[in-house]
Amino acid sequence: MQSTRLNRAIRLATLAAVAAPASVFAGGFSLNEQSASAMGVANAGAVANPENATTVLFNPAGMSQLKGTNISFGAAVLDINAEAKSASATNTLGGPVNGGTGGDIADPAFLPNFYLTHEINESIDVGFGFHAPYGLAADYEDDFVGRYFADKTELTVISFSPAISVNNGKGLSMGLGLNVMYAEGRLSKYQDIRGALAQQVGAAAAGPLADAYEAEFGAPYADINGDDIGVTFRVGFLYELSDRTQFGLAAQTGTEFNLEGDVEISNFPAPGGQPPTGLMPVTLTEDVRVPLAIPESITLGARHQLNDTVTLLAGASYSRWSRFEELDIISREGGTGEVSGLTGNEVITHITEKWKNTWQFNVGSIWQVTPEWALKAGYAWDESPVDNYLTARIPSSDRHWLTLGGQWKSVDNGWTVDAAVGTLLFTDDPKVDEYSYLHAAPDQKDPSAGASNYKGEYELSAWSASLQVSKAF
Repeated sequence: MQSTRLNRAIRLATLAAVAAPASVFAGGFSLNEQSASAMGVANAGAVANPENATTVLFNPAGMSQLKGTNISFGAAVLDINAEAKSASATNTLGGPVNGGTGGDIADPAFLPNFYLTHEINESIDVGFGFHAPYGLAADYEDDFVGRYFADKTELTVISFSPAISVNNGKGLSMGLGLNVMYAEGRLSKYQDIRGALAQQVGAAAAGPLADAYEAEFGAPYADINGDDIGVTFRVGFLYELSDRTQFGLAAQTGTEFNLEGDVEISNFPAPGGQPPTGLMPVTLTEDVRVPLAIPESITLGARHQLNDTVTLLAGASYSRWSRFEELDIISREGGTGEVSGLTGNEVITHITEKWKNTWQFNVGSIWQVTPEWALKAGYAWDESPVDNYLTARIPSSDRHWLTLGGQWKSVDNGWTVDAAVGTLLFTDDPKVDEYSYLHAAPDQKDPSAGASNYKGEYELSAWSASLQVSKAF
C-alpha cells in the first residue's frame, strides 16, 4: 500500500461535500423574527409603519416620526420541525448505507433584540439596534443514512446597526444605516473512505476494509469552524401622502463573509495500525476560509388607516440570492496544510449552489379595539431561493406564514407590550437528490465521489413566538 497516495486520497475525499450550504427553509438563511410588533402582521408594511424603535432595522427613515427617546427590546423563539419521511444513500462504491432518517434536525432558536432611537432636533434622529439578521442550526442523529453528506450545520450572525434619519418637515424622510455583523459558522459530516481505499487495494477489498475500520474506530469526521465581520449599508425613504396613507422603501447592499478558521478531521485513517485493518486513527487540521454571500435586497411597503380603528398594511421584498452561486472551502496554508497539501487560495472542495432571486409578499391589519388594546393579523408568502441543488443540509420549500398578534399600551405612561405567534406552512415536501459536483464544471458530477448519492423526502412545519416591550421617553 502506497501510504502517501492513500493519505492524500482520503484527505481530499474527507473534505468533499463537507461545506454544504447553510440554507434555511425559505428566504435563504435570513430571519424574519426581528420584532414582535411587526411579526404580528407578518412584517407587512414594516418599512411604512414606524410604530416604535424597531424601525431602525426595517426603515431608518421611520425614526423621523418618533418623538423623544424610544426603546424596544424583546426576543423571539423559532422552532422548525424537519424530519425525513424516507431516506436512502449509496456509498462511493455503489453499496447501500445503513442508518436511520436522522430524526428532527432543527432545534428551537432563541433570537433576542434591542433598539433605541433619539430625536436630536425637529429634523434629525439617530438610533441603533442589536439583532440577529441571519442564522441556522441543524443537527442529524449520528446514524443518519446520509451522514456522509451532512451532520451539523450552524450559522450565527449578530448585527450592530447604527442609523440616522433626516426629514424636510413636509412629509418626506430619508434614513441611512449600516449593519456591522459578526458571523460564526460550523459545518460537519462523516466521511466515506471507500473510494479512496479502492484506489489502493481495489474495490472488492475496500468495502470490507472500511467496514472493519469504522467498526473499530468510527468513520472519519470532518468539522469546519470559522468566523468573520462584514458590513452592509441600508438606505430608506418614507413619504406621508396624507394623514391616513404613507409609503416606505428600504434597500440594503450585499456583502460576502470570509469565514476564516480551520478544518479538523478526527479518526483519520493512517497506516501503522494493528490487524485486521493495518490503519490507526489520527487527527489532522488545516487553516481554511469559507466565503458566504449575503444578498442585496429592496423592500416596498404601504400603510393606510382605513378608519379610526382599522389600519391596513402591505409590502413586498426582493432579494438577490443569485449571487450565492457556490460554497467553497479554500486553503489558507501555502502547501503546508495537513489535510489537503494544496497551496493557499486553492479550492479544497466545492459545493454548487446556484440559488435564485426571491420575492416575499405580505399583507396585514391592525384593529384598535380600545385605546389600550389592539389586535393584529398577517400573512406572507415566502419564496425559497434553492432551485435545482437541494441538499441534506436542510431542505427548502416555499412557505406560507400566518401570524396573530396583540398589543397593550398604557394610556398613562406609554409602556407598550407586543406579543405575536406565527405558523409556517410549507407548500411542498422537499425531495433531495444530492451528489457532489466539480468546481471547474459546477453542473458536472465529481467522478472522485463515485456512486455516492443521498435521496430523501422531508416533512416540514414550524411555529414562532415573540415578545417585545417598548417605551417612549
